Amino acid sequence: MNRELIKVLGLKSIVLTLNLSLMACSGNIKDTDQVNAFINKMVTSHQFDKFELNELFEAVEINQDILKKISTPAEGLPWYKYRKIFLTDARIKGGIKFWRENAVALAVVERETGVPPEIIVAIIGVETFYGQKTGNFKVLEALSTLAFAYPARSQFFLGELESFLLLCREEHLNPLGPIGSYAGAMGAPQFMPSSFRNYAVDFDRDGQRDIWHNNSDVIASVANYFIKHQWQVGQAIAIPVSATGESYKYVLSKDLKPDLRIDQLESLNLKISRTLPFNTKVKLLAYEQEVLGQKTSEELWVGLDNFYVITRYNHSPLYAMAVYQLSQSILNEKGTFP
Repeated sequence: MNRELIKVLGLKSIVLTLNLSLMACSGNIKDTDQVNAFINKMVTSHQFDKFELNELFEAVEINQDILKKISTPAEGLPWYKYRKIFLTDARIKGGIKFWRENAVALAVVERETGVPPEIIVAIIGVETFYGQKTGNFKVLEALSTLAFAYPARSQFFLGELESFLLLCREEHLNPLGPIGSYAGAMGAPQFMPSSFRNYAVDFDRDGQRDIWHNNSDVIASVANYFIKHQWQVGQAIAIPVSATGESYKYVLSKDLKPDLRIDQLESLNLKISRTLPFNTKVKLLAYEQEVLGQKTSEELWVGLDNFYVITRYNHSPLYAMAVYQLSQSILNEKGTFP
């Protein structure tokens, strides 16, 4: 590399890039500046034992499969393909079965929080097929791989790795034990470590917040997550709208927070399918639909505050709509439990 290029990029950034490349190729995570700095922070900020952390990270390697998976998330699909993953007969029937088996906990949690059972069930259904598919990666390895070998989001995953080690200490877990997704999400509700520490609930008061095996804890934890993110009890979630012309396209944006008043919809030649209070704010959403196998069209919805709350669980309008539509399918087909 010539001197001019070194001057432009800066020696420090070049060394960092080379270190990341070597880590990704070799799979070795130990004895790098990033890992050593992280260990020192855990020792200084949280009084971890340096020797124990060094020993722990000896057992951790960079996982190339994780790096591949995080670069191709399902949220990159168009809606008509994404929807087919989650709106299936098997997932609807699985939701009804899960509801029936956990009806008491769901009823108690709804009474205490106001979060509808169908939403809780649908979240668990979309995340892990009702606890059946919780991932097969060691959480420590997943978070370490993304913290130290995925520069695009390294700061986020460094924070989650920190939270993971703290929760393992708090919950008396062996850090090498928990299994989760390629992104380090854990248990039936797929909580990231920071979410676990902030929102997980010990529903049955047995001294453990067990989101891996205890469905009551899982249900209460999901509801608590929504309440802490300002779930509005009794409010609608999403409503279909129809359009005349294409003037609505000017207000479409990636931001998900409700930003349009009801009267503004009319000025955009949009017609909502049900009446809402005049001061309600909504977010206009467009979902790509397949027509005749080749062309696509847009299906329009408005999301309310509760739709936005669902996107706090996963910051994707595709995800939130899949949860909402699955919840409605489960609710419509479950019938009345005895």
